[in-house]
Amino acid sequence: MRAAAVLLLGLATIAGCRGKEDDQSDRPRSSWEFPRADRPVSKAADNTVATEIQRDSVNEARTVMDLAEIKEGTTVADIGAGEGYYTVRLGERVGRKGRVLAQDIDKAALERLGTRVERERLDNVSIKLGQPDDPQLPSASFDRIFLVHMYHEVTEPYPFLWRMRPALRPGGRVIVVDVDRPTDQHGIPPALLFCEFGAVGFRLTEFVRKPELRGYYAQFEAVGARPAASAVRPCQQAEKRPVGG
Repeated sequence: MRAAAVLLLGLATIAGCRGKEDDQSDRPRSSWEFPRADRPVSKAADNTVATEIQRDSVNEARTVMDLAEIKEGTTVADIGAGEGYYTVRLGERVGRKGRVLAQDIDKAALERLGTRVERERLDNVSIKLGQPDDPQLPSASFDRIFLVHMYHEVTEPYPFLWRMRPALRPGGRVIVVDVDRPTDQHGIPPALLFCEFGAVGFRLTEFVRKPELRGYYAQFEAVGARPAASAVRPCQQAEKRPVGG
């Protein structure tokens, strides 16, 4: 009896540990089938990016749009659009034949951006509310998807990227602009970025560092079939495996 009691106590202890390990109550239910990201996340902040005048003084948006080959007629999703620094400049660049979808999870920011879009009469710009683990983009709709100084704030990168991927048109690219520093300091090390994108079937096609970006420019394309959610392997911060490997 004593041995049985000890065995039951041991099993209960193991079950309790597993319960803690498997507890996903701090995550959206829609993310449970994906691995948890092994990294901290920066808190959203309004003062992490310079003013629009400062950014224009070093030609930040022009540099990024040139690298991304944004031209008249291009269709772009601006994820984490915020106050619309890139949204309005993309709208001007793509012209009447192009389209820009500005997306954010901050309702207040989108309301302010909506007022700005109306004031500046950007008829080729639309606005959409997203979710932390799903940008909720229409399938096969975009030539470019912009993630500028925001990816380090994504709390669920694997479901987010997995659900974003079908929104690209054939030949489409995802553009990331970020800073090479820890993810809880408003940046992400390039090796970790490459690994997280690679985990859901993206391949790096271009990477450059430029002072006007206050960081780096990374460009990705989708390759092969999108992996099953259960097949997505989480990245470790120190891990440096090949993109798409």
